[in-house]
Amino acid sequence: MALLPPPRIVIASHNEEGKSVFSRDTEAPLFGPFGPNSGQFTTLFTTDSEPASNTAELPSLITTTIPRPGPKGSYFGTSDIPPGAESPFHRTVTVDYMVVLKGEIVARLDDGVEKTIKEGEMMVQMGTIHSWLNKSDKWCRMLFVMLPAEKVVMKDGKVLDEAFFPVKHSGV
Repeated sequence: MALLPPPRIVIASHNEEGKSVFSRDTEAPLFGPFGPNSGQFTTLFTTDSEPASNTAELPSLITTTIPRPGPKGSYFGTSDIPPGAESPFHRTVTVDYMVVLKGEIVARLDDGVEKTIKEGEMMVQMGTIHSWLNKSDKWCRMLFVMLPAEKVVMKDGKVLDEAFFPVKHSGV
């Protein structure tokens, strides 16, 4: 089962004289926190303030943690899910904009409801408990922009915090 090639990231910024330049053109390294047969992440760009600085030093592409934006920043990266793989159910305290670049993925909510998101289609994730399931025989690559968000507060005052749950094997 071959991995997808690392994504290329090109960044345009300014030099010391204010001239537009291509400051980075490289492949972003893949990071597999759950082992070689599970999903792979890349970090393409991060910011740590809002509004973002266009003069800050370029962030590192090397990551060894699960993708998250800082409390006032943003995260831009990819997630590759191999055929037959399923992510753990999880909730992040973020708003996530996602585009499927390659393949297709099933978004599964905590009540079992599923939607298939196909190549070129998009999804917005608003702090819900969800998992990603690749029911196809091809790798799926998703592009994400993650922004920090307020925690969801229910009418009864219950706060929905970040959460992670073990994978329940679905036989895929």
